[in-house]
Amino acid sequence: MGKFTAFKLPLKSLTKGTHSFDYHLDKQFFANMENTDVRDADINVRLTVDYNGDVYALTFVVSGEVLLLCDRCLDDLHMPIDTRYEITVKYGDDYNDDSDTLLEIPDSDNFLNVAYMLYDTVVLAIPIKHVHPMGKCNRQMSAILKKHRAGASDPDADEFLEEIDAADPRRRDRPALGCPEGARKRSRGVGAEQAPHGKAEERLAIATSIADIKY
Repeated sequence: MGKFTAFKLPLKSLTKGTHSFDYHLDKQFFANMENTDVRDADINVRLTVDYNGDVYALTFVVSGEVLLLCDRCLDDLHMPIDTRYEITVKYGDDYNDDSDTLLEIPDSDNFLNVAYMLYDTVVLAIPIKHVHPMGKCNRQMSAILKKHRAGASDPDADEFLEEIDAADPRRRDRPALGCPEGARKRSRGVGAEQAPHGKAEERLAIATSIADIKY
């Protein structure tokens, strides 16, 4: 059984009318997507398909929570997810996703795998900056960051990072920081790829981002 077989939607076999499907996204789902920012997840999805004999109107209602690391203090950050995504699907001669609202798939396809639609819907609902509300960060880590904020880009950056390691050893095992892609188009069949960063790149990313942290 493939990693995303459970997300294959049997479009061709659907009769006219409204149909509902339920999915659950967990830690393994994001691991299969090679996403290292989401450390855990508990997300429920209700997919409603309205078929009028010509086109399929898909509505995804997504709610739940993902577990991230706070960019400011590196503590666990529980991020609520509450979003929806709508798209119309129809059969045609070839695959065409030029439109943001209409997806055309070959008439020979009996199924539509919605795994990547679900993944993008959740990822796009997560803010680029993963931070606790003001005053909710780990106080010890926040004090270290504040102390070194002004000189984070000078030669003392190594000392600063060593202090972070001492305060919270989990940082040494933290997955590589992802680089925001900016405006991303929803994937509808190709997995998202993330370029891995080594420890040196991670340390540089942390050191150079400190000046942007707001307290």
